[in-house]
Amino acid sequence: MEFEKKILCIGAGYVGGPTMAVIALMCPQYKVTVVDINPTRIAEWNSDHLPIFEPGLDEIVKKTRDRNLFFSTDIAKGIRENDIIFVSVNTPTKEFGIGAGQAADLQYWEKTARQILEFSESAKIVVEKSTLPVKTAEAMERILSSTNNGIKFDVVSNPEFLAEGTAIADLVDPDRVLIGSRETANGLQARDELVEIYANWVPGERIITTNVWSGELSKLVANAFLAQRVSSINAISALCEKTDADISEVAMAVGMDSRIGDKFLNASVGFGGSCFKKDILNLVYLCQHYGLHEVADYWESVVKINEYQQERFILNMLGTMFNTLSGKRIALFGFAFKANTGDTRESPAIFIAKRLLEEKAELVITDPKALKNAMSDLQDARGNVNYTADPYEAAAGCHAIAIVTEWDLYRNLDFEKIYRAMAKPAFIFDGRNILEHKRLFEMGFNVFPVGKPSLKHF
Repeated sequence: MEFEKKILCIGAGYVGGPTMAVIALMCPQYKVTVVDINPTRIAEWNSDHLPIFEPGLDEIVKKTRDRNLFFSTDIAKGIRENDIIFVSVNTPTKEFGIGAGQAADLQYWEKTARQILEFSESAKIVVEKSTLPVKTAEAMERILSSTNNGIKFDVVSNPEFLAEGTAIADLVDPDRVLIGSRETANGLQARDELVEIYANWVPGERIITTNVWSGELSKLVANAFLAQRVSSINAISALCEKTDADISEVAMAVGMDSRIGDKFLNASVGFGGSCFKKDILNLVYLCQHYGLHEVADYWESVVKINEYQQERFILNMLGTMFNTLSGKRIALFGFAFKANTGDTRESPAIFIAKRLLEEKAELVITDPKALKNAMSDLQDARGNVNYTADPYEAAAGCHAIAIVTEWDLYRNLDFEKIYRAMAKPAFIFDGRNILEHKRLFEMGFNVFPVGKPSLKHF
């Protein structure tokens, strides 16, 4: 079969894999290849056990794989044979040198740029899919134009706006697709090539075109605004607990204001995931670089409130359980940073588990999709930790349960059975406010939600 376009994605992670799978599904006339340096990951993409869990992804991969979707470790061949190259490599927060703890670590991105330059034999459109600092496209252009090999490269920004757990729905029916380009003849032509891909299924009014710098900055700002809402409602949840107000009622009243809306107003133990904290700290670093110190302080406070909320959750457990957790058995219900994913990157559960172990508590961790990652995250932690997929087994003999991830599974458990199997007095700390607190209290539990009056028998 002769394909109309040949598309490559370098990076087979949480963004690259699902994005390319959906493009292959929606555009059977295009050949889509995903490459990665990790042979185990590529083998998993070519198997019946994909390396990531995302609702709907399995079905799409099975339908498109080896038809017009291919996974490979041969990066050089992929670069040579494809015309449009998406770069979707990891850009974690830098842990060393200048900007450590804030700036993005671009070593993998730069290595990829140099590979594209080394192996290209024809003109390429290079698409920034990773979340990158503003002006990174300019650095990419400098690397790609550093030799006089006569090959033309055009760099386009196309940031992802995916939420894990709903990534496939976000790709199939996106709020918007953003494409940033140089406003030159070549830049606009490259932008139009990308518009043509998405126009196969995305309505034209949802495809937004900007200059490349606006495209790069928009992703950082979008995540900063979403995280800001989470920290705002969590800050108010602390006040609610002091005043006997109910954060759910406050959030509903506030969210009914059409200027505000009700999204991201659920009080919790805090946000996690690979993007929010990383992107905010990247934004902070950019502001500091340009001398905007007050702006940097403002956005950094969003991260500080998130850390405060997680520490507050631990202190509430400690104070409630008679100021000692030593030797007490505590079940963590959930370890993924959110429901419907196995991803544990920056999950509040990591901080909570480590702090509980510091207090000499014994932990039992249960999660339907994230136990493998949980074991990896806590492999160096000192203390007594057990893992089980069965929440009933996890709760048996425990003094307390902490709801850390909002899996629907936990809403529908037989808590009377769980209560009978627990040590008394039995405590539930609902870090996601997903349970029926009054009913649990009537069963005998001492119940401690986030931002709501506690229900206790003492």
